[in-house]
Amino acid sequence: MNISQASTSKLSAKRKLNFFEEESDTPATEGSTVDYESSPYKISSHSKTTSDGSTSQEEFIKQKINLVATLAKVKNKPRSYIGVPKDLYFLIDLIKKHTNISEQNIILCLMRIKLNRTFSQLADDFDLSVTKASSLFFNKMPRIVEVLSPFIQQFPTKSIKQNLPIAFRHKFNKVTCIIDCLEIEIQKPKRAMYQALTWSEYKKTNTIKYLIACTPDGVVSFVSKGYAGRISDVNIVENSKFLDSLPPNACILADRGFKNIAHYLSLKGFTLMRPPSVSSGCKLSKAEARLTKQIASLRIHVERVIRRVREFGMLDLCITTACALINLQDSLIK
Repeated sequence: MNISQASTSKLSAKRKLNFFEEESDTPATEGSTVDYESSPYKISSHSKTTSDGSTSQEEFIKQKINLVATLAKVKNKPRSYIGVPKDLYFLIDLIKKHTNISEQNIILCLMRIKLNRTFSQLADDFDLSVTKASSLFFNKMPRIVEVLSPFIQQFPTKSIKQNLPIAFRHKFNKVTCIIDCLEIEIQKPKRAMYQALTWSEYKKTNTIKYLIACTPDGVVSFVSKGYAGRISDVNIVENSKFLDSLPPNACILADRGFKNIAHYLSLKGFTLMRPPSVSSGCKLSKAEARLTKQIASLRIHVERVIRRVREFGMLDLCITTACALINLQDSLIK
């Protein structure tokens, strides 16, 4: 697929789908967690029985209608229920093709991530026991993550420039990516040491922190593993594999919080572009104030990306899947 021929609104999704098809056209690996048996969604699997041991026909019909209604709701509004745009619903078929996981199981896993449904709620939606719903999620999710991971990747500099938004094309045409950190509130750990490590002074609660990078046109190109909330933004950049994902001589756009890493990046051959620092008691010059405003207007794209990520109710275990799915949603740049 020629990227330059794609429409602006679906450019990011098509780039990603093209990459996915090239890299992932292989069968599920032997020994993986994939269940190759038939779907567990047998309506009568745990239906109520009458006194003589026969399955209640009324209960059977009720369960079947409930499952059909659940699947119909998802297909009608897939972005609301599983984070996938309606015109890209065929992604479910692609996941099914590369994992041998049934459509119902895929939807169950994605609903858990998007809506943060409890296993009790999922059990009701899909006519399963709570134990079965939980088992399906934890067994199938790693394979789904594996299949969706190629949707998050660093594009070549040429591709980034071809899709550079107009606002970047004058003074900021060398920008390769925009970075920011996402903090997710977590339950307070029981152990005092973990409470201290996850405490975020900024959020005033216990958190997990992730580094997220996106291209100027709003495609997530990197997401780090989770770090305890106490870690600084600079340390995440240093300790994650973010710099390894960048092309040579990359230019990174960031906010003032990353100022202490400028020298470190320069030693690695990268450039950091950020708003001018403000000394205590001093005011910015007109030129500095103008530059600060310009950078802020461009950094809004990564903030919009993070806003979309936060639409997913369960992130602490599945942020990679969330980022992959938002890469398939409509473009951030209209």
